Amino acid sequence: MPYVIEQWADISESFNDSVLLGNGASIGIDRSFSYPSLQQHAIDNGLLTHHVQRLFSHFDTNDFELILRLVWQANRVNLALEITDNETQNAYEHVRDCLIQAVRSIHPEYCEVEEQFTDIALFLSSFKTVLSLNYDLSLYWVIMHANRDFNGHCFKDCFLHGEFDEDWQRFRESISRWDRRNTLIFYPHGSLILARNVVEQEEKLEAGGGDLLRAILRQWESGEYIPLFVSEGTSSQKVKAIHNSHYLNTVYREVLPKVGNNLTIYGWGFGEHDIHILRRLAESGVTSVAISVFGADQGYCTRVHQMILDHIGNDVEVVFFDCMSPGAWNNAA
Repeated sequence: MPYVIEQWADISESFNDSVLLGNGASIGIDRSFSYPSLQQHAIDNGLLTHHVQRLFSHFDTNDFELILRLVWQANRVNLALEITDNETQNAYEHVRDCLIQAVRSIHPEYCEVEEQFTDIALFLSSFKTVLSLNYDLSLYWVIMHANRDFNGHCFKDCFLHGEFDEDWQRFRESISRWDRRNTLIFYPHGSLILARNVVEQEEKLEAGGGDLLRAILRQWESGEYIPLFVSEGTSSQKVKAIHNSHYLNTVYREVLPKVGNNLTIYGWGFGEHDIHILRRLAESGVTSVAISVFGADQGYCTRVHQMILDHIGNDVEVVFFDCMSPGAWNNAA
């Protein structure tokens, strides 16, 4: 019997605890995000030398951030010990420049997508928690756009003065009579907005409005920061990368198990490389899950329904809704 594909408006009142955003959400904003991986983009466009490709093979990863961090750390150690090693320096600069070129060519400009932000903010404001698996700046742009409207609803990422606050749950509280309701924002796989500095401290980079993307790339070019995001790799590789970051590990250990009784999933492909997310959500006690579907794909419904049952529990209610239905994500109500 085929699965019923609901309209978002018909089920939305029952799903207001947490929403998990996958790459389909970013693709819905701009098709440039449909590229399979940053590494593949670099290879296809001739950005990676054979010498640097060997690093990806040696460390058995497709994760740009990991390779950049490894050669960055090696280069920093050599500089501190005054060891002359042009090969490591050149490798670091090449990986860094390839990453910058890949991000610059894939990522849309603020002005190209801004008109969608009001609809997205309205959708997200109905949830207590937003979890984005995407590394791009779209979500950050949305919440900055929404917070400037000052309509009594506030999006908070739990960073103060660039540093993540350990007591993140206190941000659920209203801090003024104007701040009537809060939505907390988290990036379980990191984001372009997050970075490590030269002493491995993790920070949120700051810049104004549409200049943010260029400001971030300039920070990377300075050699003082490297990005903090996990965009590629197997599930086990991603978990290792998560454990190597204080922020990512905190979100993984503390936030994912507290998504609430109901969870909405929008634009997530349920790939095996992200199975660790499902396993962590199994600890949350979630009882109902609403999952977006593109094109009434019954095969997708069958596959992900079974994955929910296998990894979260047989007692979980699973509901599917049309990702293009009014009120869902960037689709006007």
